[in-house]
Order: sequence, then C-alpha cells, then structure tokens
Amino acid sequence: MAVPQAGAGDVLVKVGAAGVNFADVMQTRGTYDGGPRPPYLAGFEAAGEVVAVGDGVTGVATGERVIGTGYGAFAEYVVMPADAVVPVPAGWKDEEALGLVLNWATALASLRPLGGLTEGDTVLIHAAAGGVGQAAVRIAKHYGATVIATASASKHDVVRRLGADHVIDYKTVDLVAEVRRLTGGRGVDIVLESVGGETFRQSIEVARRVTGKVVVIGAASGEATISNWELNFKHPIHVIGQHLTTLIQHAPEMFADVMSELDRLIAGGVYPPGRPTVYDLGDGPKALAELESRATVGKLALRPSLED
Repeated sequence: MAVPQAGAGDVLVKVGAAGVNFADVMQTRGTYDGGPRPPYLAGFEAAGEVVAVGDGVTGVATGERVIGTGYGAFAEYVVMPADAVVPVPAGWKDEEALGLVLNWATALASLRPLGGLTEGDTVLIHAAAGGVGQAAVRIAKHYGATVIATASASKHDVVRRLGADHVIDYKTVDLVAEVRRLTGGRGVDIVLESVGGETFRQSIEVARRVTGKVVVIGAASGEATISNWELNFKHPIHVIGQHLTTLIQHAPEMFADVMSELDRLIAGGVYPPGRPTVYDLGDGPKALAELESRATVGKLALRPSLED
C-alpha cells in the first residue's frame, strides 16, 4: 500500500512501535463501538518520528518523536491528529513511551479528575496486571490510597511489587464478600472498572453507598446495566463513563491537565519508562490472541520492520 498522506490538522508518523490494547481485540470481534467492518486498518496507538505535517499544524514539527493515537497504527506509517500526540519523553525509546497517552492518561483521568482520588481513599482496580491496571496501581499508591487489586493467581506477585495492598484472584474468591471484609463492610471509594459483564455488577455492589464512584473504562467481558430504580433505591452511587478519545475531544482542558500531571509523575520517577513485551508486526494475531486469553502481563507492543 502507498504511504498515507497527512491531511489538514494531521501528522504522518513513521512507526517505531505500536501499542496493543484490548480495544484492538474488541475490534476483531465486532464489539467495539462504531465498528469497524472488515477489512480495516488495525491499531490505535503508536510512537515514532514525525515525517510530514498537514496544513494548519503548529507545535509539532518533522523530525520530532511523538506518541499518540490514530487509526491504522499496526503499520509502518500512520496518520494521527496533531492534537492527539505528545512528545516521547527525553531519553525514552519509542516502545518505552507506549501507554503514555492511552494507559497512563486513562488511569490518571479516571482516578483523579473524575474519581476525585485523595489520600486515605480505598480503590479497587480490576485487571491490575494489564497496561491500564499497572498504571492505576502506581498512581493510586503515589497519592496515598489503599489499593485492592484483582488479577489471576499467576500475576499476583507482579501486582504486589507495584504496591497493591491486597490482591484478589477473581477466579476463585467471592469478590464482593472479600472486598466487604477488607473494608469492614464500608465498601471502596473508587472502582476502576474495565471488565464489564458480571464484574460490573460486583463493582456496583462494593462501591461505598452515596459517595462511592465506579469509573467505567472498558467492557472486556460484555455489556452490563444498572437501572435508575437501582441507583435511586438499591445502589445510590456514582457511575462515571470514561473513554479517552471522547475526553480529548470534549474536555481538552482536562486532558491537558492530565498530561501536565503525567509530566510531573515522570520527572518524579513515579512513572518509569515502560517495558512492554514486543512482537514483530507479523505476529500481531498472536499478540491479540494472547491478550484475549489473559496470558499476558503489562503492555504489549508491535514493532514494524522498516526498510529505507
């Protein structure tokens, strides 16, 4: 295929590394909002060198290394909106920057401006061994929270090393009963909910009445619902939806504040360079299958083989 062209407001990036996210799995299964219908160009996230800029672009120049989001990232070149990219932190490799805009920004926006995280809060983080989950554990601990995390048993040591206070095997433990025990029946202040299905219902059950917040960032296991009647009488809590692309479009000031806060976390060593598991681009199907089967830990990346 021909190298794509940067349109007005866009940048063309020569991909050094592309991030693999569960949304990519959802696209292959046809469960991601808005499609797409196959055949399509896969991938949302990439880091690399800007090789061209479109009309009207300011603040981003050719030769700069950036990390951002744009459709068709599983490729040698990808077009991204200029307002959806940020510089790769100084001294970091492209693959080390993956997750900055998607995983870490999602976790920080969910916990801080939306979740209102403060010192002393108790936070429940689902899928804590994944890209967003690991970021969320680090962030919550940095700001003084008690962290209850869920992960399969083989990943507990990883999550504990990140600072989680309690780790629950969601496959073998009654999640609702255990969280109530750990919180003395009070419930948690914030739930970072990425799983959906029955786990969403469990998250509703364990959120603290009246002030507890369930921030929904994914639906990996399918849809779930809560009614206005339940919110009124049975589960008087806050349910907050969070989708980063929508946040960037409709709350750009919040996104800018989140990225500024991430700069401070990087400078303070709270957010270290990432260490993703890297696959060749041709092994993309294998990476997606392993992610879907929950066989992976942390961030996954694809590296294209570029020829000059």
